[in-house]
Amino acid sequence: MSIHRTLIPPIKCQGIKTKLVPWIKAIIPSDFSGRWIEPFMGSGVVVFNVRPRKALLADSNPHLINFYKAVAIGRITAAITRQFLEREGTELLRSEGEYYYSVRERFNRDGNPLDFLFLNRACFNGMIRFNQSGGFNVPFCRKPNRFAQAYITKISNQVQAVADACALGDYEFRCQDYTATIAEASACGLLYCDPPYIDRHTDYFNGWDEEHERQLSKLLSDTEARFILSTWHSNEFRTNKFIGTIWTGYNILTREHFYHVGAKEDNRNPMLEALITNFGASYEEKKSPAIAQLTLFEKRAAYNG
Repeated sequence: MSIHRTLIPPIKCQGIKTKLVPWIKAIIPSDFSGRWIEPFMGSGVVVFNVRPRKALLADSNPHLINFYKAVAIGRITAAITRQFLEREGTELLRSEGEYYYSVRERFNRDGNPLDFLFLNRACFNGMIRFNQSGGFNVPFCRKPNRFAQAYITKISNQVQAVADACALGDYEFRCQDYTATIAEASACGLLYCDPPYIDRHTDYFNGWDEEHERQLSKLLSDTEARFILSTWHSNEFRTNKFIGTIWTGYNILTREHFYHVGAKEDNRNPMLEALITNFGASYEEKKSPAIAQLTLFEKRAAYNG
């Protein structure tokens, strides 16, 4: 039996759902055949693995959309990516890393999607962060030999995999606000929403706060479409307060996930992820999420309480 490997996209993002893709795919309704809609496309890891026949993929960050649109129409290919990264990587090594800041300045002036890829794969921690003027401001990762041949091959293969996925369906890429995207969802569509996690990571292109979270909740409560929302439920120290306020009345599935925030094993922090849906999941976890999904830190809290 062949094993389908998760497609890892060329753009890295904080909070990328690579390890959660099989879980997300498992709860997609079996009768879904309409348009897949993502108001917060981000890295695109979910849609490129779900591979629907038709999709509207949107984000408020124009650089993400420009990059993936260029890949989808063939303006950026695996061969072009390889040639670009070989050339720029050589300059990066020759300058002992200082060339990174030249590319960053060039990108902030011209917005070249290949420069965006270069910065994303050479910056500190693969972060995507912009200042108030819209300028990319993440520092260099301090590895001048970043673009070794094996690494370039890996990225080029990822570009090819995305191009192959786009060729299988009718995918439309748009830079627009999530409110406009959700407004286009019809009863036969399925919305997958992965907004920045409230009270956790706010380094998004336009920021995210309680007002945005409440607006998103209102939009999803009014939509005719089915939806899946990714968010965080709790960790060892605190709980997402909005689960019990804004997101009441929906189906909530949870699963423990680990995030690495440093090089040491001690920095491997467990967090309970949540998928919130407005439809019933034919999922074993749905029967008793409060029992089936207790994690170690929740059990300790129950016993200590």
